[in-house]
Amino acid sequence: MYFFHYDEPLFRPPSEAGSLIFQITIGCSQNRCKFCGMYKMKRFRVRPLDEIVAEVRSIPPRYRDAVRRVFLADGDALIYPQEGLALILEELNEVFPSLTRVGAYASPNSLNGKSKEDLQVLRAKKLRILYFGLESGDPETLHLVDKGFTPQEMLEQCRKAMAAGMKLSVTAILGLAGKKRSAEHAAATARWITALSPEYFSLLTMFQRHNDDFLRLIEPLSHGEILLETRALLERLEPQGTILRSNHVSNFLELAGSYPKDRQRLIDTVDAALAKAKRDPRWCAEIPSYQEEYY
Repeated sequence: MYFFHYDEPLFRPPSEAGSLIFQITIGCSQNRCKFCGMYKMKRFRVRPLDEIVAEVRSIPPRYRDAVRRVFLADGDALIYPQEGLALILEELNEVFPSLTRVGAYASPNSLNGKSKEDLQVLRAKKLRILYFGLESGDPETLHLVDKGFTPQEMLEQCRKAMAAGMKLSVTAILGLAGKKRSAEHAAATARWITALSPEYFSLLTMFQRHNDDFLRLIEPLSHGEILLETRALLERLEPQGTILRSNHVSNFLELAGSYPKDRQRLIDTVDAALAKAKRDPRWCAEIPSYQEEYY
């Protein structure tokens, strides 16, 4: 078995479980979001191109043909300077003859720095999917978490990426707005996703990870309230050709389907969970307890 010496912690989307991961950046260029504890222990930096090329070429030849997907880490690999990122992708295509797709996290900050033409160049070199954290379509909630961009600005950036041929996997966070703006958070997020119709839309649930100060700013939702927020969001969603998932470890209700085909089935699934929750008032009133302690 072949191992890299990663600068941990190392994160990747659930759908990249089978991908070979290269850290071309360390940390996140936009490491300001108050709710997020993923990279608070890291100082952001871009790794030198020669280091990355050497790492790619270090993969023994006997393993290379088995590599079909690559994920570029850390939290905002798209921020890598355009010329260097293009060269990294060329190197990946040269070293891995069976490569079909490269993926990366993309922040509003990094998308803002890439033109449609830049993204088209990267797509031609097999960077085909970007994972984008919307978090919420509600302007007040985004201001609360210090996202740094408005919903409209992020919508324009994501439309640019899709116009360049990129697939987008967008995430939003249940419970992010707390009790005060739960309804607005659900409705605005549904409108934003409907306006974009990304290839994928994933739901996470708010949890504790190096974000205690932020959690003190909101009144957290209970299990029952999370289910009600989920239903309000699903009921208002009307994208075309969007696959919805809630398969993150933070989620206590797994959902899987596509819009518009599975809209009613997904709503019915939440309704069934709500009916079950009402039979267990204690659980229904509890705050979800999932948290990550190690990192």
